Amino acid sequence: MSDLTRCADFFREHDRFLIITHRRPDGDTLGSAAGLCHALGRLGKTARLFPNPEITELYQPMTEPWLAPEGYAYDTAVAVDVADAGMISAGYTGGIDLWLDHHPDQGEPRQNAVVWAEKASCGELVMELIEQLCGNIDREEADMLYTALSTDTGCFLYDNTHADTHRAAARLLEAGADLPRLNKLLFRSKTRARVLLEGMICASLRSYRENSINVAVVTLDMMERSGATEDDCNDLASLAGQVHGNRAAITVRELRCDPPLCKVSLRTDGMVNAASVCARFGGGGHAMASGCELACGPEETAERVRSVVEELWP
Repeated sequence: MSDLTRCADFFREHDRFLIITHRRPDGDTLGSAAGLCHALGRLGKTARLFPNPEITELYQPMTEPWLAPEGYAYDTAVAVDVADAGMISAGYTGGIDLWLDHHPDQGEPRQNAVVWAEKASCGELVMELIEQLCGNIDREEADMLYTALSTDTGCFLYDNTHADTHRAAARLLEAGADLPRLNKLLFRSKTRARVLLEGMICASLRSYRENSINVAVVTLDMMERSGATEDDCNDLASLAGQVHGNRAAITVRELRCDPPLCKVSLRTDGMVNAASVCARFGGGGHAMASGCELACGPEETAERVRSVVEELWP
């Protein structure tokens, strides 16, 4: 029995689902989860999203219709695009009955997990699952899954994009995904605060090894001076990697925490394994795109991560 057949049988045999997304949710976890909820509804099942408190304004229209109301009684919990238990949405304290993901296990193996690590996004797994369950992708699901696929590939610019990624996108367009509207919304529209924040990040960019390593630091002071909010922080990790000659881009973002905490996003071309670097600090992800968190200030965080990148430099 294939993973997909086994997975489809699981959904047919269970009901009253609660779909769990990851902390600081992105378009992949939210688009995949919302699309799955919609499809399960078509199948006659009840499915709702756990109300992740960190959903940003960009994704609220897509997720709000599916958020579980207070007191929602569920029987089956499914985690979507969640790499490990430590990444589960804040506020959720229950167990997980099934994991759907494209990230390999980072530590303790997840039980009852379907993981397609060769896929660029979890949305591709969910797309195949919906087709198995319902026979087709409808227009609303196509929009949600295109959001998942396009955001996890940086609008098909990241190194995780391959021929199958474009084939999946083509199937979603054939199913009715609104390409012009979604691309404008997700990739070609910025608030003035976001533009100002990008200017500050670029002005303070640090480059090493003849521009092969580039470090961007986003401080709380920069957020305040630009007027940026959490809604303005989508895909900041792509900026440092745009420097000509870049092979490893480190983005450090200071979080509003006491004691101090910084989030790190590391993007590489594969010469340095990003997952190996982030694993040193308790994080993980993919070989070319990984993340972690360090309990220190932004300057110390940047130097500690860069030192490991330098250590692993061929």
